[in-house]
Amino acid sequence: MKLIKLGEQQISVAELLEMSEKMFGGLVKAVVDLKQGLMLIDAELHADQELVLLENYGSDQSYLWGINLHPDKYGTNEFVEFDSMINMRPAWNNLSRGVDSLVTQAEIVSMVKKMVKA
Repeated sequence: MKLIKLGEQQISVAELLEMSEKMFGGLVKAVVDLKQGLMLIDAELHADQELVLLENYGSDQSYLWGINLHPDKYGTNEFVEFDSMINMRPAWNNLSRGVDSLVTQAEIVSMVKKMVKA
């Protein structure tokens, strides 16, 4: 797993492509912490990344969202996919594996764009 901090580090599309080679579907799993500006990438399960952020970085679960990055689709709307079991949060009115709030989706995409370079 690799941690990226907003405003401090970036990851290249080439690095994401290399990571995606070991995953089915050519994707890279990531969990973002919208409050702290963190993105943990490259694990088999979003739940593993979520646990690391909660236990090691003091993240608040209500700000954590699971996404998939598709490096072969960088620069398109399909680059960031909102699909993770950790996103199912009825208590926060998120009833799907996606991210139901368009505002939250926009926040995630904006953060990811700042963290990933061509």
